[in-house]
Amino acid sequence: MRSFSSSAPASDLAEELAVLQIATRVLTGVALRSVDVLDGMVTLPQFRMLAALADLGRVRSVHVARALGTEASTVTRLADRLVAAGHVARGSEPGHRGVVTLELTESGRQLVARVDAWRRHELTRILDQLSPADQHQVAGSLRLLVEAAGAGYGSGPALPAAV
Repeated sequence: MRSFSSSAPASDLAEELAVLQIATRVLTGVALRSVDVLDGMVTLPQFRMLAALADLGRVRSVHVARALGTEASTVTRLADRLVAAGHVARGSEPGHRGVVTLELTESGRQLVARVDAWRRHELTRILDQLSPADQHQVAGSLRLLVEAAGAGYGSGPALPAAV
């Protein structure tokens, strides 16, 4: 595996990093635009919490904070708004009433599903610009990137098996 300290030509590494930065902007654009389908029903930080809960299921609020890379107090504020809007249910663990749990309501699941559907549609539109062989190559390369990044970057559910 090559690293920043390798003997690879600096121009190759610079080009690879530039492509990754542009790809990050493209994928961020898809992600940001996808939340627009909710017509302002939730903010981007609120949606991130909904998406995390969609992946995690019913879970302690501290686990949500860890998944989002944020403080527990931030999760509490986000949860307060999402509970009030009916998208998240707050509960406690049996035998541990001081432990706060969070889970999506049907309304929250529907919001996540709408955004996911829009993203799938838009990513399909983008991939349709490529040949099947190039689509396979892009997916394989992104799989490697996701695996290299690890869980700290919100990779969510397990990747499907490579074909």
